[in-house]
Amino acid sequence: MGRGAYALARVAVIVRAPAGWLWWPGVLAAGVGALVPGLTGRRIGVLAGAALFLIAGVVVFVVRRKRYLELARDASRAGKAVFLQDRAVTVRTRRRALRWWLLLAFLAAMGSSFAVPAAGGLLLAGRGAGL
Repeated sequence: MGRGAYALARVAVIVRAPAGWLWWPGVLAAGVGALVPGLTGRRIGVLAGAALFLIAGVVVFVVRRKRYLELARDASRAGKAVFLQDRAVTVRTRRRALRWWLLLAFLAAMGSSFAVPAAGGLLLAGRGAGL
């Protein structure tokens, strides 16, 4: 396997790893948020959350697609400066760099459940699905 293939595998890890970190907390926040009646009521909250889930997934996919294509193109040209590391190391490093943002996003999704139940969690999950 050439060096470009290793770099392309690393790009795949960087692209897919944050998806789970957004998906599962979003699903958890939506589940807990569905238990709270909120200001708008559960039905409106879940319907709004479903719409936000779909919209966020499509928007994230379209916006990030250009960046992913650039990363893949650059990975196919990787040469002497390729830095190889295990997938677990890459995932752990990225998670540590983003942990406070992920916690803040989860808390915001949970807090929004008091106004519009489950919508914030489904928005967060939609962003993860779009990645």
